[in-house]
Amino acid sequence: MAILGTPQPHEPCNKGKLIGQKAPLKLEDIWAIRIRLQLGRKFRDLALCNLAIDSALRACDLVKLPVSDVAHGGQIASRATVMQQKTSRPVHFEITQLTQEAVQALITYADVTSSGFLFTSRILDSPHLSTRQYARIVHRWVEEAWLESGSYGPHTMRRTKASLIYRRTRNLRAVQLLPGHTKLESPVRYLGIEVADALDIAEQTDV
Repeated sequence: MAILGTPQPHEPCNKGKLIGQKAPLKLEDIWAIRIRLQLGRKFRDLALCNLAIDSALRACDLVKLPVSDVAHGGQIASRATVMQQKTSRPVHFEITQLTQEAVQALITYADVTSSGFLFTSRILDSPHLSTRQYARIVHRWVEEAWLESGSYGPHTMRRTKASLIYRRTRNLRAVQLLPGHTKLESPVRYLGIEVADALDIAEQTDV
C-alpha cells in the first residue's frame, strides 16, 4: 500500500527506446541538398556532404580526414580505409564518382594541401573543422532543403547510406560492415528496425 505523500517509482515512458536518434536522409532529400550546394558553388560543403554519406564516418573521424586518405598522386581514390578514433578499428568505404568529382573540385579550387586536412576550418587557430562546426553546417543544409532541422543532425549523415542500402536490399550484414559495426545487433538498433520491417521481409520470402 502506498503511503500518502511518498513518491512512487514509475517506469519511464521511453524505456527501451532509442532517444535522440536522428532520421536518415531520403534520396530526394540528398539531391535537394546537393543541388543547392552545386548552384551555390560551395565546394567544401558539397564534398563534405557527399563524403559523409559515402563513408558513414562518425563526425570526429570525418572532420579530421587527411587529404592523403582519399587522394593519391593527384587522383581521388575510388575506395578508402580509415581507422576509427572511437573503436581503433578500420572502416572501408567506396568513394562514388559524384564524390570523387566533388573532392577533386574542393582540392582544386580551395586552399587545401596534399599534406593537410581535407576539410579546413575558416577559424584561424583550427586546422580542420570541429564537430560543432560540422553540426551547424548539417543543420543549415537541412533547413535550406525545407526539412525539420530538429529531426536531423551529424549522425543523420552516418546513417543515411546504410538506411538506403537496407531499405533496398534488406541485407543487415552489409549494413553491419559499412559503418564498422562489430555486432549484428548494432545495425538493428542503429537503423531502428521495427516489427513492421520484419513482417515486410517475411511476406517477401517464400518457404
